[in-house]
Amino acid sequence: MSESSAYPPRDERAVARFVENAAKSFADLGFPRMAGRVLMALMSADEDGLTSAELAERINASPPAVSSAVRFLIRAQVVDVLPVPGSRRDRYRLADDTWYTSAAAEGGIFKLFGDLAESGVRALGGPRTPSGRRVAEMRDFNRFIQRALTDLRERWLATRPKRV
Repeated sequence: MSESSAYPPRDERAVARFVENAAKSFADLGFPRMAGRVLMALMSADEDGLTSAELAERINASPPAVSSAVRFLIRAQVVDVLPVPGSRRDRYRLADDTWYTSAAAEGGIFKLFGDLAESGVRALGGPRTPSGRRVAEMRDFNRFIQRALTDLRERWLATRPKRV
């Protein structure tokens, strides 16, 4: 049995539930919910990009809410802007290799927390104090994860399925 025949045809109601459930999960982790909805709408689109109006229609949201979410996702470097030729409108699409690029980005969240913790260690008098020791462990953990993600990204690139 081929992989495509193992799945039923696309179910738009199930897709909408998937988008909402994923957005809720992102929100539970502190990600803006509307940005999660837009991100997952783009993930679940077969088209190579959607306009703000198309996004608003798909997720049943106001254009200003979609616009704010798109700006957030652009700043997070997970969405690219594509101008629509002959129009003042833009299309938005997932940046190439969104997941591992954002996870292993040079300025990723683990680097941010590692750098933040380093300033905390200094402010707390170094790792010899109880609080400095806890914050140093936070720093070391985040730096470890950042290095590991860089290594994992390289392994992923070497083993991921080739695009058709």
